[in-house]
Amino acid sequence: MATRPDTARKILLYWMDAALGLVWFMSVAFIAEDAMRGELSVARAAVNVVLVTAFFGLGPFLLHEAFEHRPKPTLKLLLAGVLSAALFVLSPLDGASAAMWLQTMTMWASLAALYLKPRVTIVLASLLVIVVTAHAGLVVGLPWQGILVGQLINSVLMIGAMLVWRWLWWVIRDAYMSREAVARLAVAEERLRFARDLHDLLGHSLSVITLKSELAAKLATKDTGRAAAEMAEVRALAGESLFEVQQAVHGYQALDLEEELAGVRAALEAAGVRCAIEARTDSLSPSAKMLLAWAVREGATNILKHSAATRCEIRIDEGVLEMLNDGVTEPAVAPGSGLRGLSERLVTVGGSFSAEPTPGGRFLLRAVVPA
Repeated sequence: MATRPDTARKILLYWMDAALGLVWFMSVAFIAEDAMRGELSVARAAVNVVLVTAFFGLGPFLLHEAFEHRPKPTLKLLLAGVLSAALFVLSPLDGASAAMWLQTMTMWASLAALYLKPRVTIVLASLLVIVVTAHAGLVVGLPWQGILVGQLINSVLMIGAMLVWRWLWWVIRDAYMSREAVARLAVAEERLRFARDLHDLLGHSLSVITLKSELAAKLATKDTGRAAAEMAEVRALAGESLFEVQQAVHGYQALDLEEELAGVRAALEAAGVRCAIEARTDSLSPSAKMLLAWAVREGATNILKHSAATRCEIRIDEGVLEMLNDGVTEPAVAPGSGLRGLSERLVTVGGSFSAEPTPGGRFLLRAVVPA
């Protein structure tokens, strides 16, 4: 399903947005507390509220810009850096909320890490640790050793967490793309096989038909008897070619149930879906097995294209097939042409077909054929 990676991306981003919102709320609360304690004047408290609101207001925009890939630094990133520096300088570093304001530059560095190369990020983070430690130690008079250790630890943790969060999205996106690639590759291989078979069947026959037709056309005014004989051979070759094509198409339509189950298991497991199969088909007729093979193929295609499944269970008990998979992430929609065609085929022979989500959050495809 096309929207599944987008959903994962939104969840990760909204979670980070919520975290930024929580830190903003805590920051405003600390500013209010510092103002009530007299550590900040009302004017400075108002300025700090504006600064912290502007900084955390830019945060979600920076996250959304840099989550898909690593863009070049923007003016918004530079503005956020200026805001964090001003907030750091104007906040009381010798009060009860000192630990909060000592991290303002580190918060900006964690956002900047999404835009910068790893080597540049390390250099920037190191410079900020030195600047913050020097300011806290030389200007404010705090013990620089403790500030240095704290800044180093927080820089590694905050920057690392931000990068890991984006890396997690990249893993989800790439995993989904690989699953789509497996499905597309299976379809491409089937098309290539069909094209190769048709070429092998028709290439030689059509070449001979073409040559004999040209020969008959040349002989039409010189030797009508031989021309008629050549055209009779052309007709015979055309009939043989038509028969061979019909047999080839019939071979594609007449699926083998055991082979199809093995192929579906391999395709699903290649896409990261664990597949458990239980099949009892001894009493089924060849036509019933063929119908169930088509149902298995269509069900597997549906799983690969329209679910985030991690497990699939396939059970065949004589004439009843049940394919149950997890990973249902969207409300039920109208069945596609493949499922509709399969349903019509089963109903025509007196069977039944259904494909719908279950109350437990899974998806069940059920096909019944006359034994």
